[in-house]
Amino acid sequence: MSTGQHGLKPFQIAAAVIGNALEWYDFLVFGFFTVIIAKLFFPSDSQYASLLLTTATFGVGFFMRPVGGVLLGIYADRHGRKAALLLVIALMTVAIAMIAFAPTYAAIGVGAPMIIVLARLLQGFSAGGEFASATAFLTESAPPNRRGFYGSWQMVGQGIAVLIGAILGTVLTRTLSPEALNGWGWRIPFLFGLIIGPLGLYIRSSLDETSAFLQTRKASPGEQSSGRLIASHTKEIIACLGMTVAGTISFYVVLIYIPTFARTQLHIPLDQAFLAQSIGLACEVVLIPFFGALSDVVGRRPVMAAALILDLVVAYPLFVWVSANPTFGTLLTMQIILCSLFGVFNGPISTAVAEQFPTRVRSTAMAISYNIAVMLFGGFAQFFVTWLIEKTGTPIAPAYYLMFGAVVGLVSTLFLKERARDTQFMVTEIAEPTVA
Repeated sequence: MSTGQHGLKPFQIAAAVIGNALEWYDFLVFGFFTVIIAKLFFPSDSQYASLLLTTATFGVGFFMRPVGGVLLGIYADRHGRKAALLLVIALMTVAIAMIAFAPTYAAIGVGAPMIIVLARLLQGFSAGGEFASATAFLTESAPPNRRGFYGSWQMVGQGIAVLIGAILGTVLTRTLSPEALNGWGWRIPFLFGLIIGPLGLYIRSSLDETSAFLQTRKASPGEQSSGRLIASHTKEIIACLGMTVAGTISFYVVLIYIPTFARTQLHIPLDQAFLAQSIGLACEVVLIPFFGALSDVVGRRPVMAAALILDLVVAYPLFVWVSANPTFGTLLTMQIILCSLFGVFNGPISTAVAEQFPTRVRSTAMAISYNIAVMLFGGFAQFFVTWLIEKTGTPIAPAYYLMFGAVVGLVSTLFLKERARDTQFMVTEIAEPTVA
């Protein structure tokens, strides 16, 4: 049985979202514990050098994302969305096991950081195929007039992943002593991810393939991913790359870097930073499906443009304010505002990107634009911002990075094709795969 645009199964959508949340949880929890991992696996006389080495290790996994994205995207376009989703989460489970059980530098010396780097490379490869495969599945499964709403659950899954990691971080930092947290407590979130990995495999094994993919394969039983067809959508790939740049910068600065920023620059306790993060993330997750549904009515571009304009306006004043008044209250207010705007932007973004490409190359084309942007502007976001703060001597450097992303995103919205009201797109494009 297949999942079609007129026969959507809510359980199948829930299964894709849960699997996506488990996948991203494993990948992102590394970023939350950067400060601790720096001490255990990359010791140095300089705290700044140790932190740079660790944030660079967080970034090296992103070199593998375009490779994994293209190869897993081709796999998804040839063998189906379900097959790709199962392979992706299996690879991530192996990578998380490597980190969970890795000996520290004190135990085995240089072998410790090597294990961490290898695990990050494998995580990057598998995560490179997650967004495109899950987004293709969700949008192809949705009713024609509700693609924005159902596609938004892709980003809800990511938000839930980060929220779970932030909640665990809050609980651990509040209940464990610094010695216990540095000694063994930091491994608990990774072990939790390892335990739920098999659950993700089981859940995704229940998915049905989408009708759009099955009909396309039936219509074109030969080569499923045409280089010529991808090349004919270069303009769309570039536009989607720009939109992903905006989302990626917000994601890795607001959701991943802020706990490190709060600890190292604002000198706010890590447990308070995680608590502010958790509350902000809850606001984001609640807003995503609402604005995804709104985009089905007013269009994808107006919703995303509004969020980007507001982001551009408030980023600098917020960072100036929280830097001048480094308290839990100011940090919480900043996180609620920035996370809420990110939720507005994330509502339509997945569907907007998926609607730019035909089924036959949807996963591959999305993977190219998404993973190049993530590699260049997300993977080394922490490294770049840490270096920028050190060189400029100002802790508000992340605001400039956020503002840059908002400008790139606003320009890119001008080149996106608006297909919110084209309820027949994912039906008619099956018969006309070369139409850009």
